[in-house]
Amino acid sequence: MEWYYILIIMFTILMVLFFTGMPVAFAFITFNFIGIYIWMGGTSGFMLVVRSAFNVLNNFILAPIPLFVLMGMILFHSGFGWRVIDSLDKWIGRMPGRLSLLSVLAGTVFAVISGVPMGTAAMLGSVFIPEMRNRGYSKNMTIGPILGGGSLSLIIPPSAMAVIVGGIAEVSIAHLLISIIVPGLILSALFVIYIFIFSMLHPEEAPKYMVGAGSFREKIKALSYIIPLAAVVFLVTGVIFFGMATPTEAAATGALASFILVAVYRKLSRGALKKTILESARVTVMVMFIIVGSIAFSQLLAFTGCTHALARLGSEATLSPIVVVILMQLVVLILGFFMDLMGISMITIPIFMPVINALGINPVWFCTLLLINLGTALITPPFGLLLFTMKGVAPKDISMLDIIYAAIPYFIMGIITIALVLCFPGLALWLPGFMK
Repeated sequence: MEWYYILIIMFTILMVLFFTGMPVAFAFITFNFIGIYIWMGGTSGFMLVVRSAFNVLNNFILAPIPLFVLMGMILFHSGFGWRVIDSLDKWIGRMPGRLSLLSVLAGTVFAVISGVPMGTAAMLGSVFIPEMRNRGYSKNMTIGPILGGGSLSLIIPPSAMAVIVGGIAEVSIAHLLISIIVPGLILSALFVIYIFIFSMLHPEEAPKYMVGAGSFREKIKALSYIIPLAAVVFLVTGVIFFGMATPTEAAATGALASFILVAVYRKLSRGALKKTILESARVTVMVMFIIVGSIAFSQLLAFTGCTHALARLGSEATLSPIVVVILMQLVVLILGFFMDLMGISMITIPIFMPVINALGINPVWFCTLLLINLGTALITPPFGLLLFTMKGVAPKDISMLDIIYAAIPYFIMGIITIALVLCFPGLALWLPGFMK
């Protein structure tokens, strides 16, 4: 059987499993058993999945995932993250579009401490929407910033998704974590600039209201929450950048620092600790199952000859490498209409990376583009997953059309960021170039 027929059959089986509502991790494990049985000689090939599971769980490179999750969970469940947001509010004061700006900054904060886009968007929506509606904010200025802030959770480091993508693509996780810093900050800055300018031009969309201007003393006191969190982020990214620690060691240091920080501020309650441990275990097990399925899927592609054929097709194609990269990004963006991030990553990365390597394209730059694209896919009208998440927490008078309309400017800014990194690879590769 020709390799492209095999690939079509694989995608058909996967789509059927996804549309049954089966969790992504179980769908891929089920698919791997079906594929191994069909193409690798029956039940004797099942040991492939077992060996893949052992190799994943025994891989030191993926250790940052549970540590990043643990770090974020303790900062979230202890309530420390909300204290940081309150502190940022003191510095925003009476700026135009104040609450919209705060929702984007809140998304940036929870990007650092959570990294779960759907959870961040749902949480920000349930907290900010009632207040913004009471203050007379338009639907556009209420929903859009929350969607934008939620999408940042995928991009801004420390990002567990970056570790997952790096692990599947077999690229340097340290370089990938550093490479997404500048693009993530550019995207966040674009959101802030757009909100500020739009609020100045259309004050009726984000009405000003009387709010006590934070005194200089209150602002300085607010820094007592902002600076410690910034220090924790530096422990994670800074020590990687300066070559002082591996990503695993940096993640362990960041997790320990987070627990110490929460304890110092007397937020380390028994309830917060219990929720942190249980949620961290649940998320970590899910992620590890997904990576096991992805690696087995990659091995199945290699065994059937699809990997070699795709690499040969890419290297012999008459298209320029940059056009190939753009087409790949379009595929990811389209898949974001109806699939979750893990499913997209597990399907595309094993297929794309042999082609990328065959074309001699920098894999760290490509994976950075992929991460930005995955974040943008979350808010891609009309079927981005964050749009449906927002519909679930928004008041009944906010229609799906309202949410789609509000998402368009932030989707465009995501595309602009992708285009900037495409045209200027140094935006992603400049910082990693200084790493020791």
